[in-house]
Amino acid sequence: MSDRSWPSRAALAAGAAITVALVACAAFSPWLAPYSPRVMDLCGGLGGPSAAHWLGQDKHGRDVLSLIIYGSRVSVLVGAGTVLLSAAVGFVLGAMAGMSRGLWDQLIMRVVDVLLAFPGILLAIALTAVTGPSIMNVIIALSVRGWVGYARLTRAQVLVEREKGYVEAARAMGAGYPRLIFRHLLPNTMTPIIIEATFGMAGAILAEASLSFLGLGPQNLPTWGAMLSDGAGFLRSAPHLAVFPGIAIMATVMALNFLGDYLRDRFAGEAA
Repeated sequence: MSDRSWPSRAALAAGAAITVALVACAAFSPWLAPYSPRVMDLCGGLGGPSAAHWLGQDKHGRDVLSLIIYGSRVSVLVGAGTVLLSAAVGFVLGAMAGMSRGLWDQLIMRVVDVLLAFPGILLAIALTAVTGPSIMNVIIALSVRGWVGYARLTRAQVLVEREKGYVEAARAMGAGYPRLIFRHLLPNTMTPIIIEATFGMAGAILAEASLSFLGLGPQNLPTWGAMLSDGAGFLRSAPHLAVFPGIAIMATVMALNFLGDYLRDRFAGEAA
């Protein structure tokens, strides 16, 4: 490869490494965290990084590194759950719109237009404020608007694919819409959906951190947004409380965006 591709390879390696570390932390939190997130040391509250606590302690004396590791579980659950739900709903509705090109197409696209008129984070804040803070409610709140991107993307892909010979052949053999969508169109439209899902997971993790920062995220569970909110009041006396959760959020979002950029460039190059 040329030297020009070196930054892309470095970004891919960094993104993949951070993503693998994130998933490992989420899956093996009880074994990787040096302390339980419930263990408090009031005498050591607001303590800075040390040999015993690499990233310091919060105001209750809890180990910040352990809280970040356990907080990755919420980020992964919300990110993956939002992407799966949004992609599933968006694909089905987008495929229906692209295949019908009639009343259903107009109805679905008008709903998409209406939802796009609302800022996503404000809609999520309103929904979680009404339904209550929990992991499932956050996933649903983020998916209410999150599916529209997948629907528009799927519809555009289906409008192209429906004119190809294999779809016409399946129709001639009597295949109905469900078989056409899931048996024939789904495998041929997965690439852009996977790329969109990579960026979507980064956005969902950032949105969950924003909701947790405002106190609307999952309660009684360590979350990066809540840690950032707690640390905001100690920026002068204990900056590590806000710096390290902020770095975790930034690194995760950047890593997923790096992976999305790589996949987009890779598949765009193959298409060309």
